[in-house]
Amino acid sequence: MPELSFITDLLAASIQAGTPLLLACLGEIITERSGNLNLGAEGMMLVGAMTGFATAYFTGSPVLGAIAGSLAGCGMSLIHAFLTVSLQASQVVSGLGLTIFGIGLSGFLGVNLVGLKGPGFAKIPIPFLSDIPIIGPVFFNQDALVYVALLLVPLTWYYLFRSRPGLSVRAVGENPSAADAWGESVAKIRYIHVLMGGLLAGLAGAYLSLGYTHMWMENMVAGRGWIAVALVIFGFWHPFKAAAGAFLFGGVGVLQLRVQAAGAHIPSSLLVMLPYLLTVGVLILITMRQRRSGSVDAPAALGLPFRRGE
Repeated sequence: MPELSFITDLLAASIQAGTPLLLACLGEIITERSGNLNLGAEGMMLVGAMTGFATAYFTGSPVLGAIAGSLAGCGMSLIHAFLTVSLQASQVVSGLGLTIFGIGLSGFLGVNLVGLKGPGFAKIPIPFLSDIPIIGPVFFNQDALVYVALLLVPLTWYYLFRSRPGLSVRAVGENPSAADAWGESVAKIRYIHVLMGGLLAGLAGAYLSLGYTHMWMENMVAGRGWIAVALVIFGFWHPFKAAAGAFLFGGVGVLQLRVQAAGAHIPSSLLVMLPYLLTVGVLILITMRQRRSGSVDAPAALGLPFRRGE
């Protein structure tokens, strides 16, 4: 049936489009659960995308490209960790500075790579599972990084909510003074989880240039880093809810492309705005919900520097 085929293709494309959002969102959840607010996802993703593509282009290996992109994002997050944990600078200012730095650095280093086609990840259908109607093509006929992202959702949930290290992370994010009194190293935990967040943000950027487009373009992240930050709030700092949000937003982006391709008489600029309008709308609804309930789901110490003894 043509209608069923259209829906299956749309859902499969939504999973692919939502994967960079999901990876960046999981990294941001891990970081923010430790009490550190990193608004530099956009910059880390851009540097990861450029580094990943450059590595894959010159080595011919998208796997090495994905690793290099992840490490580049991790290196960017180290700057943020040093400023906010060691020097106790403003987390908001540091994150915004990281985004601006990432935009400039990726544009400068990647200027000679713009428009080049490089190697990338191809789809790997999983035997038997990919033959299941609807579910098979959507979830089991994707590339390797999509499978990695899907696997990371339950792993992140288990780590944060069912493991002893995850309990320490959430304790530091809720009450770092109490965690310090219990013998936890607040600085160490925040450093590690800021770096983990940067690693996933870099991988998210690498996916854009290696799995989604197979090329590098300046500013190709196109606001996805900011959407990922909003999705953390949308998902109430929970991996499974954030995953649902990532694929929803990915689906909206794919839908606007399909509507344009179908020749609908709707201004293209309005269609391009749809994911961002949805982001603003979701944030408004969540803010209204929090005002009515009087509760905030964010970690209590999010954005606050820890000074021992205070």
